[in-house]
Amino acid sequence: MDAEAIGIGSRPDVKVPARATSAHAAGWALRSAVAADIEAIAELRATVMRADLERLGRYDEHRVRQRLRDSFSLQHTSIIVMDRELVGCVTIRPAEGRQWLEHFYLAPHHQGQGLGSAVLRTVLEGTDAQGMTVGLNVLQGSAARRLYERHGFVVEAQDPIDVFMMRPPAATAGTPAKA
Repeated sequence: MDAEAIGIGSRPDVKVPARATSAHAAGWALRSAVAADIEAIAELRATVMRADLERLGRYDEHRVRQRLRDSFSLQHTSIIVMDRELVGCVTIRPAEGRQWLEHFYLAPHHQGQGLGSAVLRTVLEGTDAQGMTVGLNVLQGSAARRLYERHGFVVEAQDPIDVFMMRPPAATAGTPAKA
């Protein structure tokens, strides 16, 4: 399966390296998001973020879903699928001279098995090939921060709720950025 077949290689803002074919061999693939995915992703977001938002005193049953709906971008979102099942999503949106990694969620039963790292590696190979810095924010105390740190993200700023991180492009594609 080539990058065009997985649905994001044709986007001018996100180029997936040819190596993305190995992702399919590992049992997962990316496809472009469609409007019908929005509610499933909103539910996934609510599930994945609930514990962290409750810990921070910020969980609101309606707001957690509505924030996804309000910021959802079909153009920049890819769906992570395994065995034809939606198991996650990732958004890479250009803004402010960098790519923003947003809405990166994996179903809880797929976390901790290397899938997040594999997807993130694929995304970062594309941004590295473009020489683009990647920014993101993660909730204070979230376990996801460790994933991002392992892939070369460093803290730029933080407040009581969010940690803002960035990753410059790697010196050579496929090599994690140095902190």
